[in-house]
Amino acid sequence: MANPIVNFKTSLGSFDIELFEDKSPVTVKNFADYVKAGFYDGTVFHRVIPGFMVQGGGMTPGLREKDTNAPIKNEADNGVGNERGTIAMARTSDPHSATCQFFINLVDNKPLNFRSKDQAGWGYCAFGKVTSGMDVVDAIAKVETGNRFPHQNVPKTDVLIESVRLA
Repeated sequence: MANPIVNFKTSLGSFDIELFEDKSPVTVKNFADYVKAGFYDGTVFHRVIPGFMVQGGGMTPGLREKDTNAPIKNEADNGVGNERGTIAMARTSDPHSATCQFFINLVDNKPLNFRSKDQAGWGYCAFGKVTSGMDVVDAIAKVETGNRFPHQNVPKTDVLIESVRLA
């Protein structure tokens, strides 16, 4: 059975991501549940760091945080690396704290990969990859950013996620 594809429509264009349900079933189900609920519609990419990643999925314009579902188990030991174009779950310092926020790797980010099942080694779970529209992700990475207390690397003009749908 083929892995699911999601389509992101943003204020800078569209891109598609294949979700690796076969390698990250808990993470993909969590992400797909948010997609099906329309949770990501009207959120923004709130953290953009060229040469690293673009992050979104949890805040609306004005950096208002949305209420989330319970955190999920970290599946970073799935064998998928944080390579250019992969989507991964954002989390706090607690390895098992990911909820709705995600990031798309702009480069190969090997330091984010799983190394061991301890606090320092868990890494970040990559659970899919951009299959078309990486030029749009790269365009997001080029927007001008600044600081909006307490957040850093915030786009000065909102990059809106208009919709995310299962294809």
